[in-house]
Amino acid sequence: MSKLLYGVEDKPPVVTSILLAAQHLLAALGGIIAVPLVVGGALKLPADQVVALINAALLGSGIVTFIQCRGVGPVGIKLPCVMGTSFAFVGAAISVGFSGGVPAILGSSLVGSLVMIVGSFFMPQIRKLFPHAVTGTVVTMIGLSLVPVAVNWAAGTFGPNPNDPGNLAIAGFVLVTVIALVQFGKGIVSASAVVIGILIGYIVCLALGMISFEQVQKADLFALPQPFHFGMSFPIAGIVAMSIAFMVTIVETTGSFMALGEATETKITGKKLSAGILCDGVGSALASVVSAPPVSTFAQNVGVVSLTGIASRYVVAITGVMLILAGLFPKLGALIVTIPQPVLGGAGLMMFAMIISAGIGMLGKVEHNKRNSLIIAVAVGCGLAVTVKPEILSQMPHFIKEVFHSGITVGALVAVALNLILPGRETEEEEEHEVSPELAREAA
Repeated sequence: MSKLLYGVEDKPPVVTSILLAAQHLLAALGGIIAVPLVVGGALKLPADQVVALINAALLGSGIVTFIQCRGVGPVGIKLPCVMGTSFAFVGAAISVGFSGGVPAILGSSLVGSLVMIVGSFFMPQIRKLFPHAVTGTVVTMIGLSLVPVAVNWAAGTFGPNPNDPGNLAIAGFVLVTVIALVQFGKGIVSASAVVIGILIGYIVCLALGMISFEQVQKADLFALPQPFHFGMSFPIAGIVAMSIAFMVTIVETTGSFMALGEATETKITGKKLSAGILCDGVGSALASVVSAPPVSTFAQNVGVVSLTGIASRYVVAITGVMLILAGLFPKLGALIVTIPQPVLGGAGLMMFAMIISAGIGMLGKVEHNKRNSLIIAVAVGCGLAVTVKPEILSQMPHFIKEVFHSGITVGALVAVALNLILPGRETEEEEEHEVSPELAREAA
């Protein structure tokens, strides 16, 4: 029996859809604005340029989210995907930016996106590298890699009072609230538990005087990001660095799509992967044109789907519209940014842990033998090594750090490599003609 309240092709009532879309927005917003903030801070950009990058990132993410969910011809996987900037691009962007500034980052991203566009045509072959043991391992690793992000939010690591016990108390309160709403709420209350929990936590923080609206007051009411606002340049070294980042992102995004397939009860075929990766590549090229960092599918929103049972792609398409509005109306984006990190941390811990639960569920269906146990154990161990102690790569060459900085990427590459090397490999042949659950519901 399906555990979903709304399937991929279902269209909830408008008001319900807007509320459900808002929690996807809140789950993704921190990641979307984090990369422009980190890159802008590292390059010591003036405040107005950082704001321009953030607005462009919100607009670019919104446009590509809408395309990914709705589909435009062969572009878009037509699943509830929220798009944003992967941290896989941060290291490359900063190194390129030091030598050539923002124009070099955007130009290198534009050319580097061709790696993803070309790679999308080989996804049916890549899909065969991901049997159940590998897929379950990658999905589990996605959740394990995201939990430290939620913990940093909960502790207020990047806020004014890092590791303050009060931060943990607020995060714990939001976590308990979300658990209670999911477990005891009915209908829309349970489905929108994340956004309600964040709203309640926000009100508590507001009462405690923890929220400043200074950013909102300073923000413009309306601002249209200008194409080629920063200009573009095309350094060879920058193009190579960003191309490597795009190759790494293909692996991460493939894992995210696999996790999303499990959460939405959808068979992820090579054809679907091609459409999704192609959208990531075309979307990144488009993002460069509107002066935004490159985009990729956000894994954290898989947790929202797993937790709430809302798999409707139409709901997340509305999230895309919200992101576009946040990019066009900076006051709206500035208001959302006032949400304290501990509030997001409490909800995030629940969402990201749900991805781990989904991965464990997938691994539970894998045949338990010595070969599969080795693949799972070594891949998760290596992925966690990079996740919990990233400084182990600090003395490595730049190329190595660029490729292996992400626990998701390391876990995926180790799992795929072991699956190819260890004897007794079983391939999972794709059945492209198989009717997917969402098409079956559509036909009914």
